[in-house]
Amino acid sequence: MKYCFGVDVGGTSIKMGLFTMDGEILDKWEIVTRRENQGENILPDIAASLKAKTREREIDLDEIKGVGIGVPAPVTGAGIVKNTANLGWGYKEVSKELHEMTGLAVQAGNDANLAALGEMWLGAAKGWDNIVMVTLGTGVGGGAIVDGRPLVGANGAGTEVGHVCVNYHETRKCGCGKTGCLEQYASATGIARLARVRLAEDDTPSVLRGQEISAKTVFDALKQGDEVAEEIVEQFGAYLGHGLANLAIIVDPAVIVIGGGVSKAGDIMIPYIKKYFLNKAFFANKETEFMIAKLDNDAGICGAAKLIIDN
Repeated sequence: MKYCFGVDVGGTSIKMGLFTMDGEILDKWEIVTRRENQGENILPDIAASLKAKTREREIDLDEIKGVGIGVPAPVTGAGIVKNTANLGWGYKEVSKELHEMTGLAVQAGNDANLAALGEMWLGAAKGWDNIVMVTLGTGVGGGAIVDGRPLVGANGAGTEVGHVCVNYHETRKCGCGKTGCLEQYASATGIARLARVRLAEDDTPSVLRGQEISAKTVFDALKQGDEVAEEIVEQFGAYLGHGLANLAIIVDPAVIVIGGGVSKAGDIMIPYIKKYFLNKAFFANKETEFMIAKLDNDAGICGAAKLIIDN
């Protein structure tokens, strides 16, 4: 039997999975992301953990087709990262270095692209070859799959939808240094910011007053019929829907998958996003379907494994 590994590198933990070539997850585990000293321990820790798993499972190296690895940064087709926001890496030849440490073939990609690939393969978008996935967490990530393959681009920055400009009048800077980015309004922190601004406008009664404001509390209030929460979610839906309409005209997806921590609010968010998407969508994109991601934290490792299976 042939196997492969899927690795999903995050800012606090690294998720890993052992897969058969037909997509069965045989094992999954996590290790801590050691970011100190410019992240010098990250790849060696991954290599050590993969070697330990092959010994534990009594698998020979020639039975392993390779390792797919997702990184939270633009990744070129050659597996090169030029910079990262939260790992401490500058220029790093991820595929080459991990191959030298493990003796295995390595394919690297952007983590959001690989989450999209995972959802296309085994998740909410199974059965479609053209999809967009947007991940709403601390930031906003995005991945596009076109004809079954991740859209990478010249610098590995294809589908960085979180940094599409959706507000030309914004003065506050995004973490990327620009202003008006989608991430400033549709991320978990962005939704909380929208809520704080709205609550400060007047004294309209709301269950949100007097409690800690977060994306979760906003959607929980919406489910209780809170009118202020609905206004906040309308704003969120407008920014995200319009941003996705702009992206759809470029990549023409059959399905848009909403993932990340904010998506745990469930299907209640879909009508707000879809309404504004349809308001701005090109006529050819108006049949695009919206779905909530199904694979949760496994999307990244599944997509990383699929990179190996497809190569």
